[in-house]
Amino acid sequence: MTPETYQQTKTALLALGGQRVWSLMVTIFGDLAQPEGSTIDGPVLSAIMAEVDVRPEAVRVALHRLRNDGWIASQKQGRTRRHALTLTSREETLQASARIYASPTDREANWQLILLEDSSTLTRDEMALRGFTPVLPRVYLGGPNACAPTSALTVNGNAAPSWLRQQMAPQMLEDEYSALIPVLQNVERALSHNRPNHLQTAVLRCLIVHNWRRIVLRHPALPLTLLPEKWAGQRCHVLVDKLLRDLPRPPLSHILPS
Repeated sequence: MTPETYQQTKTALLALGGQRVWSLMVTIFGDLAQPEGSTIDGPVLSAIMAEVDVRPEAVRVALHRLRNDGWIASQKQGRTRRHALTLTSREETLQASARIYASPTDREANWQLILLEDSSTLTRDEMALRGFTPVLPRVYLGGPNACAPTSALTVNGNAAPSWLRQQMAPQMLEDEYSALIPVLQNVERALSHNRPNHLQTAVLRCLIVHNWRRIVLRHPALPLTLLPEKWAGQRCHVLVDKLLRDLPRPPLSHILPS
C-alpha cells in the first residue's frame, strides 16, 4: 500500500464521523488487547493515536476519562506505563464482540413477532435490549433468541412477506451502512496491490471496526429473513468480515519499529 493510498484510505475512514477520542480508544483496546492479561504500552498507544491524527494532550484526556469510568487500568513498569481493560470493561467488550465479529453467514432464519399487553408495558429502549425492533405500537419483531416478556403474545415464523421486509429497512440504519460500503470497497482495492506495515494494519483494522461498531450496535440483530434481500447492512457485514481477515491483528510488540 503506497503512502498516498494509505493516507487517502485512512482519511476516508476518519471522515465518516463519530470519531471521539475516548470512543476510538475503546475500539483499539477492544480489538487489539481484549484477551485477559493483554496490555498496550504507552508508546504503542501513542503511536496508534498519532497515526489517526490525535494530539498527545487529547490522548491524555481520553485516558484520564476512561480510567475514571473504570474502563481502563494503568500501571507503570519501569519507565513504561501499561494500559489494560478492567474486568468489567472486558466482560462488556466480550458481549459486544459477539455482534461486532460475528460471521455474516451465521444468522438464524426463524423470528418472533410479539404483541405487548399494552403500549406502556415496556419502552422501545427496553425492548431493544431484549433484542426486538418495533413494527407498530405494541408490536415488535426479533430473532429466535430475543427475550420476549412473559405477558406478551408470541408468534413464531421463518418467512416474511416482502412488504414487511421493506418496512424494516429504515429502522436498520440503511443510509449509514450505505455510506460505509464505498469506503470499505476502497480499502479492499488498496489492499489488493500492497500490504500495509504493522502500525498501518493496526490503524486500518481499528478504524474499520470502529465505524462498523458504531452502526451495528445501535440496532438488534434480526434474522436476514426479516430484512430486504439487498439490505446494505448485510453487504457491509460481508466486507467488514473479509477486510478483518485480510488485516489480521498485528502482535502489539511489532507495531513500533525496532
